[in-house]
Amino acid sequence: MKALKRHWPALALLSPSLIVLAVFVYGFIGTNIKISLTDEQGLNAEGDFIGFDNYIALLSDQRFHIDVWNTGVFSFAFIGFSLLLGLGLAILLDQKMKAEGFFRSVYLLPMAVSFIVTGVVWRWLMNPAEGSRISGLNLLFDKMGLDFLINQWHLTPTWGMLGIALPAIWQMSGYTMALFLAGLRSVPDEVKEAARMDGASEFSIYWRIILPMIRPVVLSAVVILGHISLKVFDLIIAIAGKQLALDVPAIYMWQTTFDAYNFARGATLATYILISVAVFVIPYLYFTTRKEKV
Repeated sequence: MKALKRHWPALALLSPSLIVLAVFVYGFIGTNIKISLTDEQGLNAEGDFIGFDNYIALLSDQRFHIDVWNTGVFSFAFIGFSLLLGLGLAILLDQKMKAEGFFRSVYLLPMAVSFIVTGVVWRWLMNPAEGSRISGLNLLFDKMGLDFLINQWHLTPTWGMLGIALPAIWQMSGYTMALFLAGLRSVPDEVKEAARMDGASEFSIYWRIILPMIRPVVLSAVVILGHISLKVFDLIIAIAGKQLALDVPAIYMWQTTFDAYNFARGATLATYILISVAVFVIPYLYFTTRKEKV
């Protein structure tokens, strides 16, 4: 009772946020899962309980297989190259170069725009048209005599998702750079100087000493980029619209729910997306909480 009296101001202050979180996050998640266990279709229809039939049916759905493959290709390219580019930029800025603040702002600028804006701009840059209609990057390659680089970008069969990943990498690599730069700056200079006195090269210092020390930063970057890649929707719509070759679970969910009014299957797809995001986030939260307790 005394503890309650002591903490009631904090509870009163947090209660509105807790109520909103309970209703509009966890309440909606629960409602979504409930609908996914029915056969509900249409705006006014009430579905009957069918258990996990929708989940089992999706596992044999060919379109869902394409979506999973596309998401895997996009995630691999997006996460991998964002990490590499962000780390490279962070190492360059960590050399205490002149005009560091200017370059840091330039690299972070793409993050200030939404994926819709990025998609509209890169739709023109990656225009696959040739001949008299050539434009964007293909026109630049043509003028520079680099015709071998001219390609169909996101329309390339099988690997079109790599073209979609390019603008996403451009937008998020600056953010990854900021994360890595903060981690690099947290490493004491004495550690670097001691390694140099022992004859270690700069590459060895970063690879064998600094990177292991900033492992939590790397994990944070992977989690953030991973959950973004699994929910990608607006970037693809802005660049290419709704195409089966570039389909992902989020687009499939949208079309199933709002175009076909198959709410049960749409809710099932949403639950699968939630589970895939949880695979990234929950282990991160677990290890972070465990480390804080230790």
